[in-house]
Amino acid sequence: MTGKVPKRPRDPNQLAKLIADIATGEASEPEQSKFEKRASTAGTKGGPARAKALTPAQRSEIASIAASARWKKG
Repeated sequence: MTGKVPKRPRDPNQLAKLIADIATGEASEPEQSKFEKRASTAGTKGGPARAKALTPAQRSEIASIAASARWKKG
């Protein structure tokens, strides 16, 4: 089996076979599309950059609002 490999199977036995095939060189890892690469790196810059720009008081206020939204009964 050579060429492009389809999505990883959900069945544990089929997944084990795919992993063994990749390890032995009978199959190769699928290439990520441009969208998949972009989605996998999403959030690597934005969150830390935003946290760095906020003051401790602003971060605390944002955290309080988020906590109240999580615990809101509804």
